[in-house]
Amino acid sequence: MSAGELVMRCFHARTVAHVLHLKTRSYATHKALNDFYDEIVPLADSFAEAYQGDYGLIQDYPARFQMHTDPLDMLSTLSEWISKHRHECCDEDDTYLQNIIDEIVALIRGTQYKLRFLR
Repeated sequence: MSAGELVMRCFHARTVAHVLHLKTRSYATHKALNDFYDEIVPLADSFAEAYQGDYGLIQDYPARFQMHTDPLDMLSTLSEWISKHRHECCDEDDTYLQNIIDEIVALIRGTQYKLRFLR
């Protein structure tokens, strides 16, 4: 189930980022979140398609959703989950899948940088 959960967490992060993007009064935050939500779905989709090419269709996509009011909190929560569960999503030896997860983490880290330092 972790592969499906990773995909759904990325999809949910996209929705949260879009809502927070619309609510902010900071142009830098607006742009940083715009970049994040534009880029996270293609990465999650790439992971899901590559995963399914090897393991078969993902059947379990958890339905729970958590709204956040702080984009840095949302990104930290996602990052922490990925750090804890990345090797449950796919084998450590599946470097092509681990590389996509690394790209997701890089997007999170880059967005955190923009939110913290580019005000």
